[in-house]
Amino acid sequence: MLSRRLLLAAAAVAGLALAGCNKGGASGPAEGDMTMGDANAPVKFVEYASMSCSHCATFNNEVFPAFKAKYIDTGKVHYTLKEFLTPPEQVATAGFLVARCAGKDKYFSVVDAIFHNQAEMFQTGDVRGVLLRIAQSAGLTEEQFNACLQDEAAIKALNARVERAVRDDRITGTPTFVINGKQIASGEVTLGQLDAAIAEASK
Repeated sequence: MLSRRLLLAAAAVAGLALAGCNKGGASGPAEGDMTMGDANAPVKFVEYASMSCSHCATFNNEVFPAFKAKYIDTGKVHYTLKEFLTPPEQVATAGFLVARCAGKDKYFSVVDAIFHNQAEMFQTGDVRGVLLRIAQSAGLTEEQFNACLQDEAAIKALNARVERAVRDDRITGTPTFVINGKQIASGEVTLGQLDAAIAEASK
Protein backbone atom coordinates (compact mmCIF):
# COMPACT_ATOMS: atom_id res chain seq x y z
CA MET A 1 0.00 0.00 0.00
CA LEU A 2 1.37 3.40 -0.95
CA SER A 3 1.40 6.15 1.67
CA ARG A 4 -1.58 8.46 2.18
CA ARG A 5 0.74 11.45 1.80
CA LEU A 6 1.73 10.20 -1.65
CA LEU A 7 -1.90 9.72 -2.63
CA LEU A 8 -2.85 13.25 -1.56
CA ALA A 9 0.09 14.81 -3.39
CA ALA A 10 -0.72 12.90 -6.55
CA ALA A 11 -4.37 13.86 -6.32
CA ALA A 12 -3.47 17.54 -6.15
CA VAL A 13 -1.37 17.30 -9.29
CA ALA A 14 -4.01 15.23 -11.08
CA GLY A 15 -6.50 18.07 -10.77
CA LEU A 16 -3.99 20.48 -12.27
CA ALA A 17 -3.06 18.16 -15.13
CA LEU A 18 -6.70 17.86 -16.15
CA ALA A 19 -6.81 21.64 -16.50
CA GLY A 20 -4.23 21.61 -19.29
CA CYS A 21 -5.30 22.84 -22.74
CA ASN A 22 -3.33 22.94 -25.98
CA LYS A 23 -0.32 20.70 -26.27
CA GLY A 24 3.08 22.35 -26.62
CA GLY A 25 6.62 21.72 -25.52
CA ALA A 26 9.82 23.10 -24.09
CA SER A 27 13.02 23.13 -26.08
CA GLY A 28 15.28 21.54 -23.52
CA PRO A 29 15.95 20.61 -19.91
CA ALA A 30 14.82 22.77 -17.02
CA GLU A 31 15.93 22.59 -13.41
CA GLY A 32 15.51 19.06 -12.07
CA ASP A 33 15.02 17.33 -15.41
CA MET A 34 17.07 14.19 -16.09
CA THR A 35 19.10 14.03 -19.28
CA MET A 36 21.15 11.61 -21.32
CA GLY A 37 23.82 12.09 -23.99
CA ASP A 38 25.96 14.96 -25.23
CA ALA A 39 24.58 18.32 -24.08
CA ASN A 40 26.16 19.89 -27.18
CA ALA A 41 24.40 17.54 -29.62
CA PRO A 42 22.72 19.41 -32.49
CA VAL A 43 19.32 17.85 -31.85
CA LYS A 44 17.51 18.31 -28.53
CA PHE A 45 14.93 15.57 -27.95
CA VAL A 46 12.44 15.93 -25.11
CA GLU A 47 10.03 13.23 -23.94
CA TYR A 48 7.23 13.91 -21.46
CA ALA A 49 6.51 10.56 -19.86
CA SER A 50 4.61 9.01 -16.97
CA MET A 51 5.53 5.83 -15.11
CA SER A 52 1.88 4.74 -15.20
CA CYS A 53 1.39 5.38 -18.94
CA SER A 54 1.16 2.16 -20.98
CA HIS A 55 2.09 3.96 -24.22
CA CYS A 56 5.21 5.33 -22.51
CA ALA A 57 6.13 1.79 -21.50
CA THR A 58 5.66 0.61 -25.09
CA PHE A 59 7.97 3.36 -26.35
CA ASN A 60 10.57 2.61 -23.68
CA ASN A 61 10.51 -1.13 -24.23
CA GLU A 62 10.14 -1.37 -28.01
CA VAL A 63 11.49 1.83 -29.59
CA PHE A 64 13.84 3.61 -27.20
CA PRO A 65 16.68 1.02 -27.14
CA ALA A 66 17.24 1.34 -30.89
CA PHE A 67 16.71 5.12 -30.76
CA LYS A 68 19.29 5.45 -27.97
CA ALA A 69 21.87 3.35 -29.82
CA LYS A 70 21.35 5.24 -33.08
CA TYR A 71 21.19 8.80 -31.83
CA ILE A 72 22.03 9.32 -28.14
CA ASP A 73 25.04 7.00 -27.88
CA THR A 74 26.51 8.45 -31.08
CA GLY A 75 26.31 12.04 -29.88
CA LYS A 76 23.68 13.13 -32.41
CA VAL A 77 20.88 13.71 -29.90
CA HIS A 78 20.66 15.08 -26.37
CA TYR A 79 17.71 13.46 -24.59
CA THR A 80 15.66 14.95 -21.77
CA LEU A 81 13.00 13.10 -19.80
CA LYS A 82 10.36 15.40 -18.35
CA GLU A 83 8.34 13.69 -15.63
CA PHE A 84 4.55 13.83 -15.89
CA LEU A 85 1.75 12.15 -13.93
CA THR A 86 -1.12 10.24 -15.49
CA PRO A 87 -3.71 7.98 -13.75
CA PRO A 88 -3.15 6.29 -11.41
CA GLU A 89 -1.04 9.29 -10.41
CA GLN A 90 0.17 7.77 -7.15
CA VAL A 91 1.84 4.95 -9.09
CA ALA A 92 3.58 7.39 -11.43
CA THR A 93 4.67 9.50 -8.46
CA ALA A 94 6.08 6.51 -6.60
CA GLY A 95 7.96 5.33 -9.67
CA PHE A 96 9.71 8.64 -10.24
CA LEU A 97 10.53 9.01 -6.53
CA VAL A 98 12.18 5.59 -6.47
CA ALA A 99 14.17 6.33 -9.65
CA ARG A 100 15.51 9.54 -8.13
CA CYS A 101 16.30 7.93 -4.80
CA ALA A 102 18.44 5.38 -6.64
CA GLY A 103 20.73 8.23 -7.69
CA LYS A 104 21.51 10.04 -10.95
CA ASP A 105 23.72 7.24 -12.25
CA LYS A 106 20.94 4.68 -11.79
CA TYR A 107 17.93 6.88 -12.58
CA PHE A 108 17.39 5.75 -16.16
CA SER A 109 18.02 2.08 -15.40
CA VAL A 110 15.35 2.20 -12.69
CA VAL A 111 12.93 4.00 -15.03
CA ASP A 112 13.58 1.27 -17.59
CA ALA A 113 12.98 -1.47 -15.01
CA ILE A 114 9.70 0.08 -13.91
CA PHE A 115 8.45 0.35 -17.48
CA HIS A 116 9.40 -3.28 -18.12
CA ASN A 117 7.49 -4.33 -14.99
CA GLN A 118 4.56 -1.95 -15.42
CA ALA A 119 2.22 -4.65 -16.73
CA GLU A 120 3.00 -6.84 -13.72
CA MET A 121 2.21 -3.98 -11.34
CA PHE A 122 -1.20 -3.40 -12.87
CA GLN A 123 -2.06 -7.06 -13.42
CA THR A 124 -1.19 -8.13 -9.87
CA GLY A 125 -2.08 -4.89 -8.12
CA ASP A 126 1.10 -5.24 -6.08
CA VAL A 127 2.58 -1.86 -6.95
CA ARG A 128 4.55 -1.58 -3.74
CA GLY A 129 6.01 -5.06 -4.04
CA VAL A 130 7.21 -4.56 -7.60
CA LEU A 131 8.67 -1.13 -6.86
CA LEU A 132 10.39 -2.44 -3.72
CA ARG A 133 11.99 -5.26 -5.72
CA ILE A 134 13.28 -2.78 -8.29
CA ALA A 135 14.51 -0.41 -5.58
CA GLN A 136 16.39 -3.21 -3.85
CA SER A 137 17.99 -4.28 -7.12
CA ALA A 138 19.24 -0.68 -7.42
CA GLY A 139 20.83 -0.88 -3.97
CA LEU A 140 18.13 0.64 -1.75
CA THR A 141 17.05 -1.03 1.48
CA GLU A 142 13.38 -1.38 2.37
CA GLU A 143 13.84 1.33 4.99
CA GLN A 144 15.30 3.69 2.37
CA PHE A 145 12.49 2.77 -0.02
CA ASN A 146 9.83 3.63 2.56
CA ALA A 147 11.55 6.92 3.38
CA CYS A 148 11.80 7.71 -0.32
CA LEU A 149 8.04 7.44 -0.83
CA GLN A 150 7.43 9.81 2.09
CA ASP A 151 10.02 12.44 1.15
CA GLU A 152 7.91 15.61 1.16
CA ALA A 153 10.62 17.72 -0.46
CA ALA A 154 10.97 15.26 -3.34
CA ILE A 155 7.19 15.06 -3.80
CA LYS A 156 6.96 18.86 -3.81
CA ALA A 157 9.75 19.11 -6.40
CA LEU A 158 8.06 16.52 -8.63
CA ASN A 159 4.75 18.34 -8.36
CA ALA A 160 6.48 21.59 -9.37
CA ARG A 161 7.96 19.93 -12.47
CA VAL A 162 4.56 18.57 -13.50
CA GLU A 163 2.90 21.93 -12.85
CA ARG A 164 5.51 23.59 -15.07
CA ALA A 165 4.81 21.09 -17.87
CA VAL A 166 1.08 21.83 -17.70
CA ARG A 167 1.33 25.59 -17.23
CA ASP A 168 4.30 26.54 -19.39
CA ASP A 169 4.56 23.73 -21.94
CA ARG A 170 0.79 23.04 -22.19
CA ILE A 171 1.28 19.30 -21.98
CA THR A 172 -1.95 17.32 -21.58
CA GLY A 173 -0.89 13.73 -22.15
CA THR A 174 1.96 11.27 -22.49
CA PRO A 175 4.09 10.36 -24.20
CA THR A 176 4.65 13.72 -25.89
CA PHE A 177 7.79 14.22 -27.97
CA VAL A 178 9.50 17.53 -28.76
CA ILE A 179 12.49 18.02 -31.08
CA ASN A 180 14.36 21.34 -31.01
CA GLY A 181 11.38 23.04 -29.43
CA LYS A 182 8.78 21.68 -31.87
CA GLN A 183 6.27 19.04 -30.80
CA ILE A 184 6.46 16.23 -33.31
CA ALA A 185 4.11 13.65 -31.82
CA SER A 186 1.87 12.69 -28.93
CA GLY A 187 1.16 9.02 -28.36
CA GLU A 188 2.98 5.99 -29.71
CA VAL A 189 5.63 6.59 -32.36
CA THR A 190 7.85 4.34 -34.45
CA LEU A 191 11.59 4.61 -34.95
CA GLY A 192 10.87 5.46 -38.59
CA GLN A 193 8.78 8.46 -37.56
CA LEU A 194 11.55 9.65 -35.26
CA ASP A 195 14.14 9.13 -38.02
CA ALA A 196 12.14 11.45 -40.28
CA ALA A 197 11.63 14.07 -37.58
CA ILE A 198 15.31 14.12 -36.63
CA ALA A 199 16.36 14.30 -40.27
CA GLU A 200 14.09 17.33 -40.70
CA ALA A 201 15.43 18.97 -37.51
CA SER A 202 19.02 18.36 -38.66
CA LYS A 203 18.67 20.28 -41.92
